[in-house]
Amino acid sequence: MSDKLVYAFGATSADGDSSLKALLGGKGANLAEMSKLGLPVPPGFTLTTEVCAHYFATGGDWPVGLGNKVTTALKNLESQTGKKFGDPNNPLLVSVRSGAAVSMPGMMDTILNLGLNDETVRGLAEKSNNPRFAYDAYRRFVKMFGDVVLNMHYSRFNRIESKIKNGRTDAELTAADFQDMASQFK
Repeated sequence: MSDKLVYAFGATSADGDSSLKALLGGKGANLAEMSKLGLPVPPGFTLTTEVCAHYFATGGDWPVGLGNKVTTALKNLESQTGKKFGDPNNPLLVSVRSGAAVSMPGMMDTILNLGLNDETVRGLAEKSNNPRFAYDAYRRFVKMFGDVVLNMHYSRFNRIESKIKNGRTDAELTAADFQDMASQFK
């Protein structure tokens, strides 16, 4: 395993490029390439496929030093965005997406809005001046986290959504509706 486990991308630079598809996965390599081309890619970082292979080969252990490298990468994101992960007044939200060198069915697990919680969602609502947006993002985060991380089937969340929607579409729901969904999901 190489020493470099985390590759940064964003703005007009990136640690990797499309030649590292086997190491960065398709999404990671393409984000790096787009960054180098100057396309407006939000800053982020990619964990190498070696990290995943190590995790599965060791029964769930992280490679030595990975935690510190992720913390450093997250601090760099905070510096670049002017936001702070977990800050209730100016929260940094991140998306976590799986990827591989070759796209495979069932490998599209995604968690959007990581960083939202009961405190940061209030900050996002205030900062955006749009509580409906903030609580919609939060209910989506809780649903994705429950599915991807906790392996809870979507049908459990869908039953709650159907009850609260009561025949309405998402566009007709209020901030209070989304807040109620997130609360019941948890």
